[in-house]
Amino acid sequence: MSAIIGVMPLYDSEKESIWMLPNYLELIEKNGGIPLILPLTNKQETLDYFLQTCDGFLFTGGQDVSPTLYGEAMRETCGESCVLRDEMETYCLQQALALDKPILGICRGLQLLNVVLGGTLYQDLPTESSSACQHQMIAPYNRAQHKVTILPDSLLFTILGKTQVGVNSYHHQGIKRLSPQLKIAATASDGLIEAVYMSNKRFVLAVQWHPEFFEAVTKENQHLLRYFLGRCVRTT
Repeated sequence: MSAIIGVMPLYDSEKESIWMLPNYLELIEKNGGIPLILPLTNKQETLDYFLQTCDGFLFTGGQDVSPTLYGEAMRETCGESCVLRDEMETYCLQQALALDKPILGICRGLQLLNVVLGGTLYQDLPTESSSACQHQMIAPYNRAQHKVTILPDSLLFTILGKTQVGVNSYHHQGIKRLSPQLKIAATASDGLIEAVYMSNKRFVLAVQWHPEFFEAVTKENQHLLRYFLGRCVRTT
């Protein structure tokens, strides 16, 4: 049977509504999985149903992770956060890790993973970290903004078989202090961490770029998603 992948919902504060970029769903569906958008809630009994039902989870992009989660006051340069989403995703991530459910993180997903596991973030890269590498591109986003170097002994190298790949880049936050539970999979030319993974889990990998803006069946996305879905094996 096809793997059911729980997808974290996006939130629009102005419209007070949840929404979804279809590209996230296409990444899963076009590569053989079944996407399931979770409700935006912090009710643990509701989330527990999805944690048991889903075979794996996709942690999507979106609002900034609140600095309170890593013990800092919010700076003026920090973007909008969503308390409910932070609460929901923190619980889902902790429980998915405990259940050893496969996890794929994108942009905010990478940042949340690092924070939940004890790391910290740059609240605003342009004002906190001098770099010639441009991390916040303008549309269109289906093109490479810069290259990342993939560590040859990493999970990402196992999946892609490359030591360098061009990526898009649309973020103003990033990993500052890496969680001791995570390993680096890729870095940008300025040293910013672009991908992380856990070697002691069935599958935990997160990337800072946005594969959803590229065609779901481009070669890199096929390799990434099919490897992920292959770890979300259903036995019944």
